Amino acid sequence: MSQALTIARHRLPHSAAPAWESFGDALRAEWTKMRTMPGTAWILAGICALTVAVSAGTDAATKCTIGGACAADTTRLTLTGIEVGQALVAVLAVLAITGEYSTGMIRTTFAAMPRRSVVLAAKASVLTCLVLPAAVVAVAGSLAAGWLILPGNGFTAVRGFALVSLAHGPTVRAAVGSVLYLALIGLLSLAIATMVRDSAVATGSVLGLLYVAPIASLLLAGQPVWQRRVQRYAPVNSGLTIEDTTGLRHLPIGPWGGLGVLAIWAAASLLTAALALRLRDA
Repeated sequence: MSQALTIARHRLPHSAAPAWESFGDALRAEWTKMRTMPGTAWILAGICALTVAVSAGTDAATKCTIGGACAADTTRLTLTGIEVGQALVAVLAVLAITGEYSTGMIRTTFAAMPRRSVVLAAKASVLTCLVLPAAVVAVAGSLAAGWLILPGNGFTAVRGFALVSLAHGPTVRAAVGSVLYLALIGLLSLAIATMVRDSAVATGSVLGLLYVAPIASLLLAGQPVWQRRVQRYAPVNSGLTIEDTTGLRHLPIGPWGGLGVLAIWAAASLLTAALALRLRDA
């Protein structure tokens, strides 16, 4: 943290610096903060391990017996861990901003970099650069688990199931989309935490957003119109459609369209967070 402050102070005053130079300084400072923040490496490792473990466990517990009626999207099945790993992505995003508010260090950050929107943009960039590699490892590990486990549980090509393989176009789309999904969840969580500023409240708010809407969708089974609206416009429900590779005509929204809805949520939240930073005291 002291190294980050040294970088920040060295460039005062920032008001005379070009925008690109200010952003570069902020980027270096935020990278130092994230790299030295206690728990960052463990959370990133946890994203990978937890996602793969849940995916592998789900694969192992799901069987298609001979003579039984089986209907499963093997790609989505083996990416189940994404729905759990996203919680750790959210936690990392929350800590990226609320840690500074809890210690009062945010005042020093804004004193060194008065352009608060630049600080937020730098935090978002560093967070994305950390989450993307972890997401790639998590998704790759999940797909590998599905490729190894599911055929032995009866999900074979002979029985009409697509093998979990990157040679399968829809699986590639689901894999790439899942990586982007986790990155967008991180940005959405960062924006919410920036607006809330308290670690506990921000974590609760983000986790509520991630898991309450999917549960609400299930509870609205008796009201198909409202259920479809939740599935179509709630960020998590719509975003996770990127993992579907079968029955696409029956989805409330297409895979890329659903990911686009999540992207709109993330972008709108970041813009709102940037405005809140400008209008409120540190």
